[in-house]
Amino acid sequence: MSLVSFVIPCYRSEHTLEAVVEEINSAMADLAQYEYEIILVNDASPDHTLDVIRHICDRQDNVTGVALSKNFGQHAALMAGMKQAEGEYVVCLDDDGQTPACEVYKLLEGLERGYDVVYARYSNKLKSGFRNFGTRVNELMTRVMLGKPKKLQVTSYFAAKRFIVDSMLEYQNAFPYVIGLVLRATKNIGNVDVEHRERQVGRSGYSISKLFGLWFNGFTAFSIKPLRIATFVGVISAIAGFVYGIITIIRKLMHVNTVLGFSSLMSVILFIGGMVMIMLGLIGEYIGRIYISINNSPQYLVKEVIRREKAEGIHE
Repeated sequence: MSLVSFVIPCYRSEHTLEAVVEEINSAMADLAQYEYEIILVNDASPDHTLDVIRHICDRQDNVTGVALSKNFGQHAALMAGMKQAEGEYVVCLDDDGQTPACEVYKLLEGLERGYDVVYARYSNKLKSGFRNFGTRVNELMTRVMLGKPKKLQVTSYFAAKRFIVDSMLEYQNAFPYVIGLVLRATKNIGNVDVEHRERQVGRSGYSISKLFGLWFNGFTAFSIKPLRIATFVGVISAIAGFVYGIITIIRKLMHVNTVLGFSSLMSVILFIGGMVMIMLGLIGEYIGRIYISINNSPQYLVKEVIRREKAEGIHE
């Protein structure tokens, strides 16, 4: 009998988490061929989410709570949960109830059919305009920078086989990006259609700054294409400047009046200067991440692991 591990990163979910766990219990009751466990990772939520996790762990033997020492972000919380997971299959989903646990059988069937990883695909994304925009940008970034197939839709609701999870856990650097880790481990990835629900309580934990941080993390940790793009832009700018200089000399030799406009000159200087600063900032971002990784900054720090039989503090 295969064991399925559900990993749920938790942040501001004190009002939704119990319903999500109950839905998992109900869904797995109909899948007698599987045993299951649930790992709830509290990402230093400022509300009473940790108390809810303690309450759930007190009632169920197969639930493990993980409390992180500070807010490390969703992807670090997923890595912390996967570290605790023991299942042959690992299912990751959200804590707000928008990802339907009752349809987990579709993801598991996809794994049984031979896929290494199966992502839920939503035909009806019930998110805010801001989150939909963020999803589109993330889609473009993963396709261009990480080589994601165009037809593959990646979401926060997915299932993976054990060997994929083990491969992901080998990544020890301070900036985990789950999609990048999946794409570098396998191309045998499938989609299954599930319903996407409206958010009943609260709002998304992703702000603009967090989304930008996530995108930066994705393409600086797993791709050097931005540096190649910077090189390409630099070469094109240099060629354009050289050609323009030749044209200016020719026009001068042919005694063609050349109007030198202060405004246009300043525009070119500001444009080139801005591009140079952007490229330097991009290079600095790479160097900074290398420096942080060399210093062995942790992906996450587990403050406490909570189980029904006992509560124990574990430091990593």
